[in-house]
Amino acid sequence: MFFVVIGLALAFVLIAIFSRRGTRNCRWRAERSGDRGTLRKYRCAACGAEAFTATSGPPTDCKAGLGPPKL
Repeated sequence: MFFVVIGLALAFVLIAIFSRRGTRNCRWRAERSGDRGTLRKYRCAACGAEAFTATSGPPTDCKAGLGPPKL
């Protein structure tokens, strides 16, 4: 019984350490109408941030604190 409790505690700690904290609160949704060639447009359902990626999935980090692009 003791080892089960220790194992569960260790699993919880490892999950907390290796989880992706950069996108924990982000819920990226594909927005196909905004695609630009091979770039795919995504919008975060939580904060409204927009991002483009060339990979097959959504962005890997949160874009909420970046603000508008400076030209």
